[in-house]
Amino acid sequence: MASAPLTLYSYWRSTTSYRVRAALNLKRIAYQIEPVDLLAGEQRDESYAALNPGKGVPTLILADGTVLTQSMAILDFIETTWPDPPLLPHDPVERAKVLAAAHTVAIDVHPVNNLRVVRHLQTSIGMDADAAKGWMQHWIHQGFEAFESLVNVATPFSLGETPNIADLCLVAQTYNAHRWGVDLTPFPNIARIETACLAVPAIAAAHPDQQPDAQ
Repeated sequence: MASAPLTLYSYWRSTTSYRVRAALNLKRIAYQIEPVDLLAGEQRDESYAALNPGKGVPTLILADGTVLTQSMAILDFIETTWPDPPLLPHDPVERAKVLAAAHTVAIDVHPVNNLRVVRHLQTSIGMDADAAKGWMQHWIHQGFEAFESLVNVATPFSLGETPNIADLCLVAQTYNAHRWGVDLTPFPNIARIETACLAVPAIAAAHPDQQPDAQ
């Protein structure tokens, strides 16, 4: 693995952190993980908030001390800086298709499907555990319906023969789907892509259960 002294602030179960870990692994970029325990509220600590004003993960620290936040921006930086193997097609139309699939997860599903949103709903309107589960399942199901229709059924991954950014967003979200009891039977393409992704050692190594802070 090529030398690249990067530090990734990550939470083991974070789907956005999962995306970035997978991309770094696929491109064989060396990095060290600094765990941020979201359940313990470490993301709100003053020292961490100074790095990431959004008080979330991931945060990537470069060798010169530059701080990058927001997973999709970090993925763009990784792809631009280390273009091989490519995670986005060079053809503009194909690139737009991959980004559309990735954004279906990253923009449509994740923002309403994360820990702080559910916690706010529970504390602000008294949403109980069953309602919270229903909320998570609803948005995952809706996003997966859209993603299912965007993929190329003739390729092992979402839109190609090798993993791309859309696949990394998807495999992270399928982990979340399993956590919340979403049945993938109505989504055969998504189930197929998840299996293909987890058969890639670099992506499997990014799986939450393989992280140093896994609980």
